[in-house]
Amino acid sequence: MSFIVEKPKWEPHKYQMQAMEMMVTMGACGLFLDPGLGKTSITLGAFDILKKQGYVNRMLVIAPMRVCYNVWPAEAKKWEQFGHLKVVILHGKDKEAKLNDSADIYVINPEGLPWLAERGRLKRISPEMLVVDESTKFKRPSSKRFKLLKSLLSQFSRRYILTGTPTAQGLEDLFGQIFILDGGAALGAYITHYRRKYFYQTGFGGYTYELRDGAANEIAQKIAGFTLRLKAEDYLQLPELVYNEVVVDLPEDVRKQYKELEREFIAVIQEEEITAPTAAAVSTKLRQLVNGGVYTEDRDVVEVHTAKVDALTELHEQLGKAPLLVMYQFKHDITRIREAFGDVPYIGSGVSNTLAEHLCRGFNDGTIPILLAHPASVGHGLNLQGFSNHIAFFGLPWDYELREQAIRRVYRQGNPNTHVFVHDIVAKQTIDQQVAKALNRKEGNQASFLQALKNYSGE
Repeated sequence: MSFIVEKPKWEPHKYQMQAMEMMVTMGACGLFLDPGLGKTSITLGAFDILKKQGYVNRMLVIAPMRVCYNVWPAEAKKWEQFGHLKVVILHGKDKEAKLNDSADIYVINPEGLPWLAERGRLKRISPEMLVVDESTKFKRPSSKRFKLLKSLLSQFSRRYILTGTPTAQGLEDLFGQIFILDGGAALGAYITHYRRKYFYQTGFGGYTYELRDGAANEIAQKIAGFTLRLKAEDYLQLPELVYNEVVVDLPEDVRKQYKELEREFIAVIQEEEITAPTAAAVSTKLRQLVNGGVYTEDRDVVEVHTAKVDALTELHEQLGKAPLLVMYQFKHDITRIREAFGDVPYIGSGVSNTLAEHLCRGFNDGTIPILLAHPASVGHGLNLQGFSNHIAFFGLPWDYELREQAIRRVYRQGNPNTHVFVHDIVAKQTIDQQVAKALNRKEGNQASFLQALKNYSGE
């Protein structure tokens, strides 16, 4: 005897209907929706309507690898009204053969785009609708991936971008993403013109751009007509988010090493001919040192101290050994943490999608009490809110978007706890605290711009 399991029917909320209506009625728009608001379902709903009305036949989705595998196929299979949509992932050894599949939706990661653009492959599937999921992957107009996508834009009659953090590193990030939609109509055809109009040069050698007074509102007004900003806390019941700074003191001998390296860093950044890679290399050494280990020129690891590991151990004990998600920065962080906690699993470079999904399930059901993860590997497409409400940053990333997206893996709808705690383990009077300040500034900049965008959108 066999049973047919009926799939649930997707019942869109009012705000999701608003987003779908925008996509259906506009040939190009940007959905700036926080994680958990249903960007994927909204897009599937809009595509299904457009397909039934004869406006499009196929859709190409460009998304991070884990989103390709874990989000788009799963969301289409999950709901009754999307069950007829065939999703094909263009990745792996048989991706050439998959082009011959009669699919409705083709999903590919940004790194696969050059392959798709070669030998007429894109024209073979001829998708009329383009969706760039996590559009910040194309924020840099000088990057090869942006230039390639730019050359392909004319092949799509409808173009959409999806992200919850469009301006994580500042409003410079916005230019490339908006260009995907309108080819430069709103913010200009060239990044140089955009910078000249809305920014002024500052920082090392003038390589940094700061917003001019009033520029955030001007930019928001330019794009408000074809973008939609929705915040999760306005529509979902979320736990309260609490930040806890765990300050550690470096051992005296390590403090001396740090001061010597810090003086080198200051000398480097004060040079007139400073280059970004040089400054980044020295600052990375500082961040490694405060975490407890450094790489040599031969990529060997020299263990320096365990101050942060000791703080993490104490934190875990204070939490009553509650499930803890630990964000690491460097591969050698894993080694030191494992020396204290045993062979705890991690999600990072070299971990397959299948294993990552297995680890997520174990963490969500409580069978994995401690999970290590790199922010770049869990930023999109993974849900870790099933059981835990504690996240510890063993080291802070410079990238605000990586940090925000990592937090959103736990701080999202469905978390059964009343609070989610973010524990930042930082070394006193070191670059750690400067990174923390930088992250706070980026949050302020993005928050003010997105609020301005909401205001111009009439919310």
